[in-house]
Formats: sequence, structure tokens, C-alpha cells
Amino acid sequence: MSQALINALQLIFSGDRILYQIIGVTLEMSLCSSLAALLLGVPIGTWLGMSTFRGRKILVIIDRAFMGLPPVVCGLFCYLMFSGVGPLRGLHLLYTVTGMVIAQVMLLLPMSVGMMESYTNGISGPIRETSFGLGIGRAKMLGLAINESRYHIISTFLFLLGRAMAEVGAVSIVGGAIMFKTNVMTTAIMNYTSMGNFTTAMALGIILLFISLLLNIIVAVIQWRADR
Repeated sequence: MSQALINALQLIFSGDRILYQIIGVTLEMSLCSSLAALLLGVPIGTWLGMSTFRGRKILVIIDRAFMGLPPVVCGLFCYLMFSGVGPLRGLHLLYTVTGMVIAQVMLLLPMSVGMMESYTNGISGPIRETSFGLGIGRAKMLGLAINESRYHIISTFLFLLGRAMAEVGAVSIVGGAIMFKTNVMTTAIMNYTSMGNFTTAMALGIILLFISLLLNIIVAVIQWRADR
């Protein structure tokens, strides 16, 4: 065990081309999907959190349900849409990073909407009072809510990024874990472990754990600054 750990650390610092190509694909897929989910989720979640219309609670319940969507179900849905018999077969998205990003956005968007809705709903009272007092319209009120949520938005993005990097089910089905093309850290760890290549699997696991720890530290610092 100790020797495998030493070999894994040596592999990390050796600049292994295959190892860092896998990391590069992971970062590309995770950053694109989490950013897209954030850009879509922030306005939707803010609007939902600041609204008081009759069907709001139903939409919140639906969003909460999709937050628990199993990744393999999402991956299966995307596979059927992108495959040779699917309606989007002409786009050739199956076994591509773009297809993986779309699958990840489907998983992350309900989380982005839910986190923003929950936060803005908690601060909606003071923001409405301020908006009515200043006589500003609804669009500017939503802009004010987004501005007041800026630290939470950063934390939400980092959370989405962490979830995207740790996901394996959907990206495995849609991407196919093709070497030098769609193989990401989670699928690579699974494949290398099954092949008995524990050194590479441990190296990727160490890097994934380090990134997760770093993201959590950044979130903690942001929350500390927001509470000051």
C-alpha cells in the first residue's frame, strides 16, 4: 500500500502525458458544464425565489425532484437522444466532450436553480421592501437580488464544479471513457482499477481528492468573508 502511494506520487510529479491529458479533459468538461448550469440557473433560481405566484411551490417541488435525478438515468436519456436512432443523431454528440457537457448540465441545472431559489427566497423580504421604497421595477429588483447573492453565486459555482468532477454515471454512458478523447478522472479511476493499474488509479484519486479539498477551502473562505 505504501509503495503504491509512493509510485502514485512519483507519477503525479513525473508529468505523465496520459495522466494530465485525462485531467485536462476532466477540467474542460467540468468547467464548461458547471458554468453553463450557473448561467442558466442563477436567473431562473432568482426569479423563482423572488416570486410569489400561485404555482411557485409546484415548480420548487419539481426542481427538488430533479435535483435527485440518478446520473445513470440522465446518461441513458442523453444516449438515446444522441445515438443512431435518436432525434439528435445528426449532431454527432455521442462519445464527445460536448455530449458529456450537455448531460452534466442536465444534472447540475436543477441544483443551480434550487440553491439560488433557496437563498434568494430567504432574502426576498428585505429586497422587496428596499425595491418598493426606491420605486424600482421588477427587473431591477431581480438584479439587486443577484447582486446581494454574489458570494452565494461563487459558492454555488464551486459546488457545481465539484459535483461535475466527481460524477461518473452519465459521463461514462455518454462519453464512453475513450482514451485521449472522453476519458475523465472518475471513469479512468474505475477502468484502471479494474485493469489492476493501481498506481495510475491512486494518482488520479489523489489529484481528485486534492481538488475537492481545495474547492471546499475556497468555499469556506468565501462564506467567512460574506459573514463579516
